[in-house]
Amino acid sequence: MIEALSFTFVQHAILAGILVSLAAGIIGSLIVVNRMVFLAGGIAHTSYGGIGLAVFLGLPIFLGASLFAVAAAILVAWLTLHDRSRIDTFIGLIWAVGMAIGVILIDLTPGYNVDLMSYLFGSILAVETGDLYFMAILLATIIAIVTLRYRDILAVSYDSQYAALRGINVPLIYTTILVLSALTVVVAIKVVGLILVISLLTMPTYIAEKLTHSLAGMMAVSGLLAILFTLTGLVLSYTFNLTSGAAIILVSAVFLGVFLLVHRQA
Repeated sequence: MIEALSFTFVQHAILAGILVSLAAGIIGSLIVVNRMVFLAGGIAHTSYGGIGLAVFLGLPIFLGASLFAVAAAILVAWLTLHDRSRIDTFIGLIWAVGMAIGVILIDLTPGYNVDLMSYLFGSILAVETGDLYFMAILLATIIAIVTLRYRDILAVSYDSQYAALRGINVPLIYTTILVLSALTVVVAIKVVGLILVISLLTMPTYIAEKLTHSLAGMMAVSGLLAILFTLTGLVLSYTFNLTSGAAIILVSAVFLGVFLLVHRQA
């Protein structure tokens, strides 16, 4: 594996794994405390419609998927702002519709044979320089927003009614969380694929939640754990010629299983 570090695609994969893991740690924590875990899977599958749109119009895949995912996040925010108990229903609807749109648009694209596996299970070894810029800008944006509006995000995440009484713009914060979640899901698809993205956002966060006592601590520990799982999975996938996304998630699952055994015996 050491000699592989001289290859540009391996360097890109490592950088992508670190950037996406940090973003997933922060956003995964917000998704968990807001009880919107199903959201990650919903937006991931919905963004397939954006992938189909990008293929059909000849646009960059990240651009099409991001626009579609953000539109879906804004729609979900508008529909569920005052009744979060119905969020699963709406996510289920956009999940199915987004996937259907993506499949139809790809079918209508003449002469294009799309590699479904790369989107379903990730293609971290195919990350390009432009993808890294997108991931870095997104991570910087997430860190800046969470740092500047941490107290507001904390209040909205745990008690939106109390936050409203304090004068916090709950619709803005809620929508911002969903939009950032959507964009994180899009970049995570490049690493683990839309089938497995929900695991990357939740398994490190579950462990971090048990080890910390604050939202900020959960974000930090979750990000570090995600980096550990991603890089370990990347090494295994390169060494044994495995699908990178599946390897990363299985590594996460093994770590989670060991943690649960140790935690229960402690």
